[in-house]
Amino acid sequence: MKTSKLLFAACLTILSVTGLRAQGTAADYDKAKNFGKLVADKTLHASVRPEWIGKSNTFWYSTVTEKGTEYYLVDAAKAKKAPAFDANKLAAQLSTLSGKPAKPFELAFRNTKFSDDLKTLTFNSDGFEWTWDLKKNQLAKGKAVSMERGGPRQARNWSESADQLDNKPVVSPDSLWDAFVRDFNIWIKPHKGGSPVQYSRDGVPGFYYSSYKIYWSPDSKKLVTIKFRPAWKRMIHYVESSPLDQVQPKYSEVEYAKPGDEVPYQLPVLFLREEKKQFVTKDDLFSQQYDIDRFEWRKDNKALTFEYNQRGHQVYRVLEIDGATGIVKTLIEETSPTFINYSGYRYRFDTGDGSQIIWASERDGWNHLYLFNGKSGQLINQITKGEWMVRRVISVNEEKKQITFEASGKEAGQDPYFIHVYRVNFDGTGLKRLTEGDGNHTVIFSADESVLIDTWSRVDQPAITVLRKASDGSVILDIEKADITKLLATGWKPPIVFTAKARDGKTDIWGVIIRPVNFDPNKKYPVIENIYAGPQGSFVPKTFSTQNGMQSYAELGFVVVQIDGMGTANRSKAFHDVCWRNLGDAGFPDRILWMQAAAKQYPYMDITRVGIYGTSAGGQNSTGAVLFHPEFYKVAVSSCGCQDNRMDKMWWNEQWMGYPIGDWYEASSNVVNASKLKGKLLLIVGEMDHNVDPSSTMQVVNALIKANKDFDLLVVPGMDHSAGGTYGDHKRMDFFVRHLLGVNPPAWE
Repeated sequence: MKTSKLLFAACLTILSVTGLRAQGTAADYDKAKNFGKLVADKTLHASVRPEWIGKSNTFWYSTVTEKGTEYYLVDAAKAKKAPAFDANKLAAQLSTLSGKPAKPFELAFRNTKFSDDLKTLTFNSDGFEWTWDLKKNQLAKGKAVSMERGGPRQARNWSESADQLDNKPVVSPDSLWDAFVRDFNIWIKPHKGGSPVQYSRDGVPGFYYSSYKIYWSPDSKKLVTIKFRPAWKRMIHYVESSPLDQVQPKYSEVEYAKPGDEVPYQLPVLFLREEKKQFVTKDDLFSQQYDIDRFEWRKDNKALTFEYNQRGHQVYRVLEIDGATGIVKTLIEETSPTFINYSGYRYRFDTGDGSQIIWASERDGWNHLYLFNGKSGQLINQITKGEWMVRRVISVNEEKKQITFEASGKEAGQDPYFIHVYRVNFDGTGLKRLTEGDGNHTVIFSADESVLIDTWSRVDQPAITVLRKASDGSVILDIEKADITKLLATGWKPPIVFTAKARDGKTDIWGVIIRPVNFDPNKKYPVIENIYAGPQGSFVPKTFSTQNGMQSYAELGFVVVQIDGMGTANRSKAFHDVCWRNLGDAGFPDRILWMQAAAKQYPYMDITRVGIYGTSAGGQNSTGAVLFHPEFYKVAVSSCGCQDNRMDKMWWNEQWMGYPIGDWYEASSNVVNASKLKGKLLLIVGEMDHNVDPSSTMQVVNALIKANKDFDLLVVPGMDHSAGGTYGDHKRMDFFVRHLLGVNPPAWE
């Protein structure tokens, strides 16, 4: 032991002599914890959050400039930008009326709103509502208001089987009739009084009608309601050890369906009010339910449509109920041997009272838009196509037969995750890009969609905001261009964007590299990966920011990376399908190849010392790193991880891992594979986690103990789903400093 300490001291001396100072020092911790303060307000003209005023083509925004916070009005019709008000006069009057000093460019407004006629500006400040007359330059004090932000956080309910028996009457569109449930059956009575009539007699306590889902036809002559069979409810039980309002612990429980649990069954039933007829639909096309939803009558009263998501998410249908017979037919059907990403890419828009349906599908390997005949269900044409994907439909113009949408991957030479905005005709012709610039674009259209505000940036290029014509994307007016001169003066460096080939040797994997402010290319830095490999999205940052979270870890003496491996979303269907029944993969083969390639190009990355951290799905991923790939990952910190996909919420896990549960669930389980642990692992969990069952982490703990494995555990009393809070963050930093840098962290103060 003494010899080891002497050698370590000698190494520190050598580092000092060669000018390569020690890392993980108290000074480094100070920089890490105060990095946000170092870069605060160092980026000017960047934060533009425009708000259109009423239905006009005028908007206002505020931004931080050399003076401070300034407010502007932009008139798109006149291509004119001007200060929104006289800040000096407003501040002077605010100081007088409030009795507190107010500086012109440090006005802390909340709930700011310009009147539609641009005569007044209202805002909240210092506990009161104020009104500024824009014509007279006069301020008036209004009522007292709360300056609290938001309200108390509500616990999530991950239920799949909430009760749907609600006896509140549902009024018909003509306001003449009430439909309601009595004794588990459907009744209808005149809205203004009169004798009720029983329309069904087959409802019973275990299989009852629900007024929670009653859908009147537009002419008030028909209705469809749901006959509902509830499912067994799984409850998660909590003991809050240290409540704030009492000495003794508190017990609570929440409903929380898990993979494989029973789900409710819903049966649509059609009623004809005048004829007093009932038609119970046949469920041949929707019997294996995960869910049925989106019940919509056609305006002509002839049919009602709904959508069916089959358990396992490999079949998805748009179905139609005939309004005269109750007969159900399929309009659109999606099938997949893996999964249909209903929670991410689902989109449907019915035009011409359902004569045509715009539908999103990955049937050709990329998420694209299709046009179907809404009566026959026949495909008319594919609207968009190519090796790129539609990300979001912004609007549909039925009159012009045009669709405005966001897409990524279409522009050659650009990051395939960058979003651009396009317009296309229903028949697939006239595809037009409305945004220019090599970056990630966010747009806000005016109410009449004649103009749009386009803000775009990259992680290595600050934001640019322009006003464009929606007809062709041409620039009307330059709004703001961010200035990072002061930011760069702090020593901060933008992330390096790096790509390397995936496990298939062909596909590009994208990620970023973050270096400390005092970066020295002659040094060797351990590498820490920030991981979240949840298949519901992609997670590497694409827009400009100082990346305070990852940057704070870099300040301790690390290079921090973030990567999107195969199995995450927003690329091709094949790229995404890697996750199917395989969440334990987490894209690790691609991540490791990426870091190996990066280390060849940037030798300062020491990939013999690699750590990893993540929360939630990232908690599962980070633990999995030291179980399944300990030859590469040496240290892991896992927060609130869904460590076994059988323990986590149903909707998320069955989407990617499938139904029914098979042995592939065990193959990806960190509990089942806990005995494979090598390297160092810190587990963090909140005892009141309502997102991921805390027992998921404790079962890993149990398995590690049984396997006689050395690990660390932090249980935070009262904490919900979290990375660990300030205390957990400090513990995470210490863990990496101790085990990757090989030094004892400074003493806590």
